Amino acid sequence: MATDDLNLSSMPGRYAGALFELANGQQKAADVEKDLSAFQALLDESEDLRRLVASPVFTAEDQDRALKTLSDKAGLSELTSNFLRVIARNRRLFALPQMISAYKSLAARSRDEVTAEVTTAQPLSDEQAAELKKTLTASVGKTVMLDTRVDPSILGGLIVKVGSRMVDSSLRTKLTAIRMGLKGAA
Repeated sequence: MATDDLNLSSMPGRYAGALFELANGQQKAADVEKDLSAFQALLDESEDLRRLVASPVFTAEDQDRALKTLSDKAGLSELTSNFLRVIARNRRLFALPQMISAYKSLAARSRDEVTAEVTTAQPLSDEQAAELKKTLTASVGKTVMLDTRVDPSILGGLIVKVGSRMVDSSLRTKLTAIRMGLKGAA
């Protein structure tokens, strides 16, 4: 997701930057982004895969073999598969989620896009999402992609985060402010 504070000097940022440059040079940046999104979905679904990625107990060879098999079954491109295997051999697999995020940020930045993280109490309708996207695009001056999630605990309204800027117009926040104001008046 594109943010204003992309840190390419961090270890995950350097790996993501190297992969992006390589993929971009081969005209495969979009394919690699799609592969990484698919792999992130696999990570989100599988506790065992998250354990393989995060645990130092597995040897680099075990991780490499598992990633080769998984890449083949998932139909990942050779470039993406090789990248995953290199970071496994270099014992950097634990940072893969941050690398994926940084790669997506680089790809979005190259397309002059930003991602807005939007939290709502109820799912947005297609019409609401389109209107919010249009409003944010006008405000930010770049193409805005929405990353929405539903959190009923905010009660109503929405929370929008674009880069380091956040607007919280949730009912929960407004009620908390009223409660604090009443405590101060008492």
